[in-house]
Amino acid sequence: MAFHHVTNSVYWYFILPVVMVTFFTTNVSSAKKSEIEGMEMNVIDQCWRFNPEWRKHRQQLANCSVGYAGKMTNNIGKDLIHYKVTDHSDHPLNPTPGTLRYGASKIQGKVWITFQRDMDIKLVKPLLISSFTTIDGRGVDIHIADNACLMIYKETNIIIHGIRVHHCRPQAPGMVMGSDGKIIALGQVDGDAIRLVSASKIWIDHSTLYDCQDGLLDVTRGSTDITISNNWFREQNKVMLLGHDDGFVRDKNMKVTVIYNYFGPNCHQRMPRIRHGYAHVANNLYMGWVQYAIGGSMEPSLKSQSNLFIAPTTGKKEVTWRKSSNGIGDTWEFYSVGDAFENGASFIETKGGQVIKPNYKLEQNFKVVDAKFVRSLTRSSGVLQCSKTSIC
Repeated sequence: MAFHHVTNSVYWYFILPVVMVTFFTTNVSSAKKSEIEGMEMNVIDQCWRFNPEWRKHRQQLANCSVGYAGKMTNNIGKDLIHYKVTDHSDHPLNPTPGTLRYGASKIQGKVWITFQRDMDIKLVKPLLISSFTTIDGRGVDIHIADNACLMIYKETNIIIHGIRVHHCRPQAPGMVMGSDGKIIALGQVDGDAIRLVSASKIWIDHSTLYDCQDGLLDVTRGSTDITISNNWFREQNKVMLLGHDDGFVRDKNMKVTVIYNYFGPNCHQRMPRIRHGYAHVANNLYMGWVQYAIGGSMEPSLKSQSNLFIAPTTGKKEVTWRKSSNGIGDTWEFYSVGDAFENGASFIETKGGQVIKPNYKLEQNFKVVDAKFVRSLTRSSGVLQCSKTSIC
């Protein structure tokens, strides 16, 4: 995607990149050195994008995630299977070698999936992704669009990076290859771009999601330890749902990190909408909304930290929305810490108390940057444009 607005330099914060630039640019031309040194990146991107040889070291990415997903080191190792998609076709029951479904559902174990060339993939049925699978679209232009899309059902340790998912449509019940490589009966599926059901340790990064019939990203039915980072969400009514429904109390254990994402244009609501669980929403850019940006019900808790909320020119300026259940008042813990508000935006937060979380472990922790730098931190959200001769 095109770069978003860029603000003043933030070199004072990016000390690590200076070291990395020195390390990775020893044998790079002076022109390339200048290009690298001129880039400002968030902590995830600093971890790998400064390396002009990233194509030779794709698995470096697994060490770069932060937030509740933690490091994705279970996705790499000596037993890693390298799989390249060479065929854009799809067969939901008997996928052929070279197709995305064969790599994501049929092959079991640690699988790192890349793509031979630009592809438009029209899935016949939802793609059920196996545990320990990475879908890595860097360096090519990958679209999963115009029918069924992605599902993670009772699986763990999955990375989705660098793909475009859009124009997803509802699917009738039918048979499909499950994530264990066996044929299963799958019920009715709504038209979501990516749906997580009872999933854990999932990282969705640098993808572009838009214009789907239902939502863009659902995290439901006890899913937890999720990081959603560097994505571009646009052209959508219902964007991101965290929590299955008001009655599914197991979602109280849900923990989700939402960082460095760009919401807009034309996102109406649910960025995210959270039930029961907890979300840490930090350093995201919100380019307007229609109903609301962040909402919740069933006693959710949320820490909104150093985001930039730019209210729509007309309509609702309030960022948050709260739903009462069964006519009885509901309780929420919505806290705004260091957020920036433009164009009249406002945030009604809970009075008194404080959100003690996120309580990250060392491998999950990251520094939240001042909101005045959010435009820079999110300027390359979504699928990256990676040239064949340079860094992303």
